Amino acid sequence: MTIQSIDLWVLAPTLVVAGAALVAMLIHLMVGRWWAPLAVGLVGLAVAAGFAVAASGEQTMCADAVGSCSYVVAPISLALQIVVLAGTFVVLLMAAPDLQDDRVPAGEFVFLLMSSAAGAVLVPAVNDLVTLIVALEVVSLPTFALVALNSADPRAAEAALKAFLFSVASVAVSLYGVALLYGATGSVTLPSLAESTVAADPTPIAIAGLVMLLAVFAFKVAAVPFHAWAPDTYEGASVPVAAYLSVVSKAAGFSAFVLIAVTFASWSEVWAPVVAVIAAVTVVIGNIVALRQRNAVRLLAWSSIAQAGYILLPLGAVVGAVAVGPNVVDAVVAYLVAYAVINLGAFGVAAIAYRAGKRSLDDYRGMAWESPWLSVALAFFLAALAGLPPGVIGLAVKVRVLLVPVDAETWWLAAAFTIGTVVGLVYYLTWAAKLFQRAPSASSVDAAGRLRARSWLGSAAVVITGIAAVALSVAPSLALGLVERL
Repeated sequence: MTIQSIDLWVLAPTLVVAGAALVAMLIHLMVGRWWAPLAVGLVGLAVAAGFAVAASGEQTMCADAVGSCSYVVAPISLALQIVVLAGTFVVLLMAAPDLQDDRVPAGEFVFLLMSSAAGAVLVPAVNDLVTLIVALEVVSLPTFALVALNSADPRAAEAALKAFLFSVASVAVSLYGVALLYGATGSVTLPSLAESTVAADPTPIAIAGLVMLLAVFAFKVAAVPFHAWAPDTYEGASVPVAAYLSVVSKAAGFSAFVLIAVTFASWSEVWAPVVAVIAAVTVVIGNIVALRQRNAVRLLAWSSIAQAGYILLPLGAVVGAVAVGPNVVDAVVAYLVAYAVINLGAFGVAAIAYRAGKRSLDDYRGMAWESPWLSVALAFFLAALAGLPPGVIGLAVKVRVLLVPVDAETWWLAAAFTIGTVVGLVYYLTWAAKLFQRAPSASSVDAAGRLRARSWLGSAAVVITGIAAVALSVAPSLALGLVERL
């Protein structure tokens, strides 16, 4: 029997985040102040980021056989881990006003959020299917409770139950898919699976297992047609939790997509058409349905569904003449980095506005007179999501993604991208235009002033994402080619 060697220093990012989750719960029980678990969570995430950088290029959980390590920190793993840690940091800041007002229990909230983040940090570096599935479920399970913690909304329990039931079904499908792949190839480690795909053609059993895994990962990123849980769940959850689901939780799902695409590159004729169809349908349907939304959070939910389609487009383009290589992976990571910054910024403004009673898009009418800086920030984030200046980073990553199907001559994917982008312009610009239309009543101005005075930590989340988005717009190369520089 072979026993794997374990280097805890390489696993430190995950262990630190998980440990901070436990400490946050305990310190809240002892101190009883809302800021104590929040401080523990923020410090834990910062320390974990330092360990992640230090562990770059390392591996652990290794058996004697070559390529048998279950945890490998490749450059793409580091990039995605930083996205997860930074995204969780911003979400914690965004949630601070809710913790301060006892809208959600501080200890339980930070514990659940950090527990989910620990799994999300693990996913990009895993090197076998069993650990991958376990890590994905570690990401998902705490999020159901996070959604249900929103006691201020009676729909929260229903939203959490809906996400839970869909997730239970996905677990069963994922385990069945892993079992089929193991039966067809005799291995669950990703390097061994890659060797098997080069040496043999796909069998019907292997094809079935691979397609099952793709379906599960599509559920994790809320891609059509596995998206039905997302809009209601986002709307029923608190806005910070919805932001976490739209960015950090999805980052784990996209990490899984990239791992499978690289591992099964030799069988691209099996999975690439599936991903291509999912990406195209998600871009088109996500944008068209978002066009009809009048609730701000629900619009962002459908927008995040459409954005998931954009991120999957480079992988789907493998169905053409392009291979799974640095070009494809860099496009996925660059778009994911830009999307994380921009989308968290938009959710950050929505979280502040939500506390002032702004739920529908019409409630944002004239917000520029209530809070000019928040309105300018939101308009900037919406322009970036649409791919318009001054949000140059949104335009840069959209062009980067579009070039992959164009180079592969998969014109129908490029057409889906174009249709989705044009439709997206309408609802992003409509929302941005409402911000500057007419001055609000005096009572709403007063409400906005009181809100700003009590939510400086929530404002900090908007400031951080705003600075990051401006920096990426000034120097898009910070996101483009990121994997090659790590």
